[in-house]
Amino acid sequence: MVDFSDAPGEGEALDRFREFFPQTRQWFRTSSYGRLDYRPAAPIREWLRMPKSFRAYGIERGAPFDPGYRALIQDLVEVADPKVDFRAYDLLNVLVTPNAGPSALDTVLSVTFAGNPEAPTADGIPVANASFIYSRQDDGSGSYDRTGYRVLPHENGHVFGLPDLYTAEGGGAVGHWDIMSEDWGANNDLLGWHKWKLGWLDAAQVHCAANSGTTEYTLTPLARRGGSKLVVVPLDSGTGYAVELRTRAGNDEAVCRPGVLVYEIDTAVDTGMGPVTVHDSRRDSGGCTRAPNVHAELSDAPLAPGETFRDPRRGVVISVVGTDRAGGYRVRVTRGSITAGSRR
Repeated sequence: MVDFSDAPGEGEALDRFREFFPQTRQWFRTSSYGRLDYRPAAPIREWLRMPKSFRAYGIERGAPFDPGYRALIQDLVEVADPKVDFRAYDLLNVLVTPNAGPSALDTVLSVTFAGNPEAPTADGIPVANASFIYSRQDDGSGSYDRTGYRVLPHENGHVFGLPDLYTAEGGGAVGHWDIMSEDWGANNDLLGWHKWKLGWLDAAQVHCAANSGTTEYTLTPLARRGGSKLVVVPLDSGTGYAVELRTRAGNDEAVCRPGVLVYEIDTAVDTGMGPVTVHDSRRDSGGCTRAPNVHAELSDAPLAPGETFRDPRRGVVISVVGTDRAGGYRVRVTRGSITAGSRR
């Protein structure tokens, strides 16, 4: 927890720590089905005062690593190094005093620098993975205690290799279906595609509908441990559809219409440019959620039993044909002949 001469820490430094822990650890435990043990270090109990003013570092939205963040990390290391053995940790979370910089309601400064071997060193190793958290994000009710911590798992998601799913237009591509799209408002989880990338789903839980013809699968809720979670319908070497079942459970607090979520993935699209696009089964409906600050239009995107997604140009049909007593949804995937190397 750091502060500055022109932005002295408000209250106790451990109060800032408690905004994020143990909530962040629990979020990762729930999302990963217990596979990620995320343990915060025993925190330094007082604010670490940086030797320069906050203004002097030139931090603003979109600021590059050089020169401001390089200087900030170097100064932080020098101040903290007598108390911290940086070799013991996988990543550095810098929880900045909330009064440094603008409110998160005006602009979001929080940022992550991941896999950066050119970063300043501490105890002989580069501080290659660092997340900086500013201000506070609340859920629209005036309280950040329940949901504001989720900016930290969002930023740490970049350290794990996940892209931003929001675009310059906001959360219109994915909405509230992944914390890498929207990390404010009520609680939400990661897409099954991301859980698979992170190793939180076993190979047996992921199915590949690569061949022409019709195949039926039974999906269990993504929030529930065990069972089939994801069907991938490849279109070519870099694009495809993913199909999963989302219900109001686990981290998916904001789901107002459970059902089968269909989304398209394009691995050639960079972070923040729309690598994932959720299919909206009810376009221009206005959505079903009333959760504050959530992109409402996509909140009723999933398919219900009896509903179908069609892509005639690619010859793909995805139908929800029913449910079972255990809460699973039966999904039928039909696809025509595949043209090798075809792209949008």
